[in-house]
Amino acid sequence: MAVHDGLAVSGGMAGDGGPTAAASAAASAAASAAASAAASADGDGGAVRDGGLAVTNTAVESSADGTAAEHVSRETPSRDDDDPPLAMEALRAVQILNPSGEITMPRPDHPRVLCVANQKGGVGKTTTTVNLAVALALHGNRVLVVDLDPQGNASTGLNVPHHAGVPDVYDCLIDNVPLAEVAQPVEGIPNLFCVPATIDLAGAEIELVSVVARESRLARAIAAHPEKFDYVFIDCPPSLGLLTVNALCAAQEVLIPIQCEYYALEGLNQLINNINLVRQHLNPTLDVSTILLTMYDRRTRLADAVEQDVRNHFGSKVLEAVIPRNVRVSEAPSYGQSVMTYDPGSRGATSYFEAALELAMRGVNTGGAA
Repeated sequence: MAVHDGLAVSGGMAGDGGPTAAASAAASAAASAAASAAASADGDGGAVRDGGLAVTNTAVESSADGTAAEHVSRETPSRDDDDPPLAMEALRAVQILNPSGEITMPRPDHPRVLCVANQKGGVGKTTTTVNLAVALALHGNRVLVVDLDPQGNASTGLNVPHHAGVPDVYDCLIDNVPLAEVAQPVEGIPNLFCVPATIDLAGAEIELVSVVARESRLARAIAAHPEKFDYVFIDCPPSLGLLTVNALCAAQEVLIPIQCEYYALEGLNQLINNINLVRQHLNPTLDVSTILLTMYDRRTRLADAVEQDVRNHFGSKVLEAVIPRNVRVSEAPSYGQSVMTYDPGSRGATSYFEAALELAMRGVNTGGAA
């Protein structure tokens, strides 16, 4: 087994499942695109032509002379990554889809339960949950996603049925239904399972008020699951109510997505205070282990200012990978997919892949807790 940049490459298949037909087809298309791009390169300028458009390597800014642009954002370290040739994009797509299963991300020594929380809405909690889960599952990890948001967006993003009448996380919290009876395999992604949320979950907070040990209902349900997962991601609603408290009690780590805008910083102190309260009274092992910057717009000074503030305050907890604003990330849920499978060669998919790899490497380097 060889290891390249934190990815293990072996002759076996990743995880317990083999490649899917969708992933294989996408990878074949990507490989064909790579071959076409290579075949169409001319001998002088290395131009790649497609539909009358030519991209030459003379049109791409290089830093061979050691002089790079004065400011280059973290989301795109070079001009090559910002505007990649077709062949490079196709190769990245094959790496992300991993149809052969040869590329694996390191697996933690024990299950990592991560609560993806931020009471500010629209900062990328669900998008982050879905794409990190898919990236890890495609590279050899067994992953469970618990959709704890009554809107059910994580279920939509993974194309898991969550209409009225479908067994969901509400049944686990209120009626003590085993999590194993509610979890559904995600179509096309081996080793990935999802516990859906229906509109019934909207009334769960009221019903939990009179329940004994109401804060630990989800923790007991996850602990009782007969299968052991490498990662459990809990997608929280944009609030600090009982559902979020259940997620914080069930988790060992908190992953906070922060949108690179001022409003996203305003409520961060309140979230940290609530996490500290849960740690003091309910879950002493809880730790804010990971901060992920999302919706980064490198064209604005505000994004840079927010990034610097967050990094100065949280230090090494902030992932080096930054998620840019990318239309492919927004389009993917409308097709019931993550951006990893919808457009694996896009900058959004590449950024989430790098974030997942960094998360996996941190877990191994620190013994399971980033």
